[in-house]
Amino acid sequence: MTQDSSFWFDRPVFVTGCTGFLGSWLTMALVDVGAHVVGLVRDEVAFSPLHQSGYRERITAVHGDVTDYAFIERVLNEYEIDAIFHLAAQTIVTIANRAPLSTFETNIKGTWTVLEAARRTPTIGRVVVASSDKAYGIHETLPYTEEAPLWGCHPYDVSKSCADLLARTYAVTYDLPVAITRCANLYGGGDLNWNRIIPGTVRSVINGERPIIRSDGTPVRDYLYVQDSIRAYLMLAEQLEDVEGQAFNFGMDNPQSVVDVVETIIAISHHPDLEPVILDETENEIQAQYLDSQKADRLLGWTPRYSMEQGLSETFAWYRAFLEGA
Repeated sequence: MTQDSSFWFDRPVFVTGCTGFLGSWLTMALVDVGAHVVGLVRDEVAFSPLHQSGYRERITAVHGDVTDYAFIERVLNEYEIDAIFHLAAQTIVTIANRAPLSTFETNIKGTWTVLEAARRTPTIGRVVVASSDKAYGIHETLPYTEEAPLWGCHPYDVSKSCADLLARTYAVTYDLPVAITRCANLYGGGDLNWNRIIPGTVRSVINGERPIIRSDGTPVRDYLYVQDSIRAYLMLAEQLEDVEGQAFNFGMDNPQSVVDVVETIIAISHHPDLEPVILDETENEIQAQYLDSQKADRLLGWTPRYSMEQGLSETFAWYRAFLEGA
């Protein structure tokens, strides 16, 4: 899981967005390596992996909003936090397009709130801010390297570009020990946003139904299994003093089209003869986005351990157990 479990033992860690998909798995990993986790909870998510696993009872939960500066500063100081993983965000692109203000409020204001509170808290030793490959926006030159400009155009992409730049501002101007993750599309058990291609497809094929592809099936993305992303977050935080202010791409460096991913899921299911339904109705869809992760390998020693087939097999097993239980 991590290079040095002793690094985290009894270390006070603050995780925003701890009940989300990524936040749940990261929180569980931190508990497993002995960290004292303080998790920010805005809304209780009954079916999140953190609740389903029982780990919710093994952390200190604080209830509030990531944009509430006085609250965030109080938490950081009262719990003498050393490490922050700032994951709290509105992550659904369709929601961002439909209601951009709530996305901007959480993703942008929430980020400057956490960073400013961290700047004013003397115990803070490391901050990892979750950006995204979407922060790059649209570029003709692919794959994205960390030197590519942040050209987000649509609401979610722009919110991540801004959060990314805010983290850089606090590193350069205030010498805050912060680093930035730009991950490929994450997938794995526990993502209950059924409109996303992998959860929606897995649920459909488990039920013996034809999966729905809202695009024309040709958009190309890089997909990363959530457990590989957890290793990325922990390794970056452990080595942060050597890479302060820097951003890192984390992906498979193996882009695939939407229809290829759907067909892979169908192939490993009990219904290999299913054919997807291609609606071709999406708008504001970037045709190709994928990353170059060589910097993470070179400076952090991180490379993904799971192939797409391995990650999808574990993901499939999780959803099958979840849906049968439900």
